Amino acid sequence: MLSVSREAKVQFMREILLRYLPQGEQTRAQRHREYRQKIISNYQPLHRELYAMHPATFFAPQFLKAINDNTEESFRSIMSEPSPGVYTFEMFQPHFCELLLHEVENFENWVNEAKFRIMRPNTMNKFGAVLDDFGLETMLDKLMEGFIRPISKVFFSEVGGSTLDSHHGFVVEYGKDRDVDLGFHVDDSEVTLNVCLGKEFSGGELFFRGTRCDKHVNTGSQSEEIFDYSHVPGKAVLHRGRHRHGARATTAGHRINLLLWCRSSIFREMKKYQKDFSSWCGECNREKNERQRMSIAATKLELLRREGESTT
Repeated sequence: MLSVSREAKVQFMREILLRYLPQGEQTRAQRHREYRQKIISNYQPLHRELYAMHPATFFAPQFLKAINDNTEESFRSIMSEPSPGVYTFEMFQPHFCELLLHEVENFENWVNEAKFRIMRPNTMNKFGAVLDDFGLETMLDKLMEGFIRPISKVFFSEVGGSTLDSHHGFVVEYGKDRDVDLGFHVDDSEVTLNVCLGKEFSGGELFFRGTRCDKHVNTGSQSEEIFDYSHVPGKAVLHRGRHRHGARATTAGHRINLLLWCRSSIFREMKKYQKDFSSWCGECNREKNERQRMSIAATKLELLRREGESTT
């Protein structure tokens, strides 16, 4: 019997899904495939070992052990939760961070020499590169499926953490002649992995302001939702994509971060038919609790009224 590689299966499924896209989206998807193929056909990788998953040389030993044990207890043993829904942990070895920094620098040098116009990671960042576009898609797929999804299944199940099936992987750059800061926003993801790769820098803190659904994205924050985080090279931050956040100004040096936006097509389809997001939206949860409080208060008043009537 013929065996089919995992990459071939993924490509086959993507081609099937593309057939059901509207014509305009099909055209954009086709153009992006051609754009990506043009890069991969011409760009010569500097560190080919990055393009396949090598857990023993990529990850910190304690992180790898926790993943292999694959229990909530093992995950919590390596994590801190300094603010509700924000998890931090040592993830990558310094050597991996160095290799990826060199690879990104090599890619940017090739872009400048070839005068090749590249797509930036998103509409907010004017600097940085999409890692998927120059050959790292398969490695990042394995990173999501084998290492982020098991954790997300435990901590973010209510937003599709157990069904993550696609990603957008990129690096962002902050500092002199780069982006300086990043405004208040939510990510186009269900779960976001954010890892500082280096280099030396000051400032650039992440600030978090609570998780919100589309309806409540611009509502105020409660005091317990306000949290600032200072980046440490090699250390990961994991949070819901709908957790509102931004980045303060990098005041000195040069900071580069790896971002992996992890998405669940199943969760996104189910969300279309849902109206109650109180399991993860802070404002929905407050409104639900307020309705319950008012209902209980009304019931007590009614019972007191009846008791008063019965005594008279």
